[in-house]
Amino acid sequence: MYADKVSLSGLLHGPKQFVIPPYQRAYVWSERQARQLWDDILTEAKRLANGERAGHFLGSLVLAPSPSLAPGGIQQWLVVDGQQRLGTLMIALSAIRDHVIHSNPQLAGSINDSFLISADHKGDKRPKLLATLDDRAAFASVLLNHDRSHIPNTNKIIRVYELFRSWIKEVDEQPEGQELVFETQAIQDHLHLVQIVAHSDDNAYRIFQTLNSTGLKLTETDLMRNHLFMRLPHRIDDIHRDVWTPMQQAIGDDGIETLLWLDLVLRGKDTAAQSDVFRLQVERFDDLLHEDQVAQEIVELARRSRYLRLILDPGLEPDANLRMRLARLKEWNAKTTYSTTMFVLELRDRGELSVDDAASALLLVESFCVRRAIAGVPTTNMGRILNAVPRELAGSKDLVGDLRDYLSASKRNWPDDARLVDAIQTQPFYLNVRSSQKAFVLRRLEEASRPKEVVDWNGPTRMTIEHVLPQSLTLDWRQSLAVESETFGIGVDELHGLVVHTLGNLTLSAYNPKLSNSAFPEKREILRVSALAMNLEIAASDTWDGWKISQRGQQLLAMAIAIWPGPTARPGQTADRDWSPLYQAVAAIPIGRWTTFGDLAKVIGSHPVSVKAHLASRLVENSWRVLLNDGIPSPDLANAVQGGQRHRLEHEGIRFGANGQASSDQRLNAAAIKDLLNQA
Repeated sequence: MYADKVSLSGLLHGPKQFVIPPYQRAYVWSERQARQLWDDILTEAKRLANGERAGHFLGSLVLAPSPSLAPGGIQQWLVVDGQQRLGTLMIALSAIRDHVIHSNPQLAGSINDSFLISADHKGDKRPKLLATLDDRAAFASVLLNHDRSHIPNTNKIIRVYELFRSWIKEVDEQPEGQELVFETQAIQDHLHLVQIVAHSDDNAYRIFQTLNSTGLKLTETDLMRNHLFMRLPHRIDDIHRDVWTPMQQAIGDDGIETLLWLDLVLRGKDTAAQSDVFRLQVERFDDLLHEDQVAQEIVELARRSRYLRLILDPGLEPDANLRMRLARLKEWNAKTTYSTTMFVLELRDRGELSVDDAASALLLVESFCVRRAIAGVPTTNMGRILNAVPRELAGSKDLVGDLRDYLSASKRNWPDDARLVDAIQTQPFYLNVRSSQKAFVLRRLEEASRPKEVVDWNGPTRMTIEHVLPQSLTLDWRQSLAVESETFGIGVDELHGLVVHTLGNLTLSAYNPKLSNSAFPEKREILRVSALAMNLEIAASDTWDGWKISQRGQQLLAMAIAIWPGPTARPGQTADRDWSPLYQAVAAIPIGRWTTFGDLAKVIGSHPVSVKAHLASRLVENSWRVLLNDGIPSPDLANAVQGGQRHRLEHEGIRFGANGQASSDQRLNAAAIKDLLNQA
């Protein structure tokens, strides 16, 4: 490389053309930067007018010989760095030329022929600056003084040109105006650049990358685009125009960055971090020896970009069922699903997977995500599991079955139905899951409760998540929970904390400000006029407490199991919550003794509402010996006992008083149950 100081006259003299390569960003200067340059020009013009020594350093300009440069032709140089200031200087000269074209045609002609065009050339070789494809038409219209009506006024190049026209007009209208001669001289000969010229064997892209390592950080998309097009010296324009630009317009810069990562994942590099995308892709492309191979790989990226576009915009998918599955995953809003989804779409496109099987596979991905969320499984390893799918299931002959088996492995934590039973009762769903995903689950459950009706979730009324039992207890709500609190033998605040964030206590409503912490009778009246079936069911309840929340949780559980299929059953597979300690504790209660849900909860480390819900849903030996805290039989267990719970207990010797309470001296507390278990 060599460097020297150069003026614009020295730079642009002769049949030259400066080409902005595709790896450069588009023209981005706005009024602020253009005004600063114009102020510098005016300062130098004033010095010239006063006979002072003029000269102002603008910055550097890095050039490299164009790979397509041929002996005897126009000299083409790649602008590796400095395109913004060079382009803006030429816009300023174009504005001066157009302003004086009638008043001083000699000056206009000199500017035009020396600084803006190569008069002996035609077409793309005519303008001395050949911009990227995105900017080419706008720059050409300014430099060649062509019709600009087809270019929007919002275009930055046109906007800066119009600004220079207005500033030039202001200067020319001043009494001491000199037909802009000094301003023109300042631009041509007194604004200096340091011209850095790379030798033909220098890596122009690496120079560009180094120069841009400070300031606004280049994105992975910028870096990759730059590297790829430096590998295409003879096919830059057609690949950029026909392949890269349509892809970039379809999925955007962020989409290309995601695509480059997904491309690696689909190639088996499923542990690649997004921060490593550029390095790994460069290593892959550097193994390609021929320009045509590089071009073909960019075409392959564009092909895969169609799948990412479907992920980002499911409405483009023609098949209704698959479109719905893609829309659901988009609504779930987890980037971790992209790799498996793209894998499925690619297999569908290759004809290796039917469209129905593709939809079924995506339902499994959705279920895997949703069931884990309901069960409170951390998301830390979700990406690792799903990103490995393309590698693990490559060549599968039964993708749907193999995907289900793969996700069902015990270490992958796909909750089965039994695990969801406990999770619905115990997991603080509201706290465990992102807001958009909480709403997603509730929307799907609402749709399941009214399958023949279509709910417009995008209507004018925005629905948000509502806690029926409020997060902050008022006096009314404390009184509502007091009876149940005494029944279970735990404090009101403890009972509230156990159930308030569980799924059974959550709903969707557009009336959250009205509902707020209102007492249940007031909430019930508001919910009665709701358009949602789930709210009408809540409004049909006379009371709302821990047990009602538990019962609703069971109803939602049944729908969830129907909506989201579970994992493949495996021999020896157990639920997340092992209820065998509960069964052992209940079995240890001898004839003539009784205990409570609260005592059993203390023994096994659970809570009374969950224990009661579990025993109410199963026929468990000795469960009739479990009563409420005050010794009153539980109506929710009575039907499981022939002749009724009290009748069975009296037959076993339990004494009941006139108030219907079992004798307290026959009660076993938690400590006594533990002693019995230790003796067994």
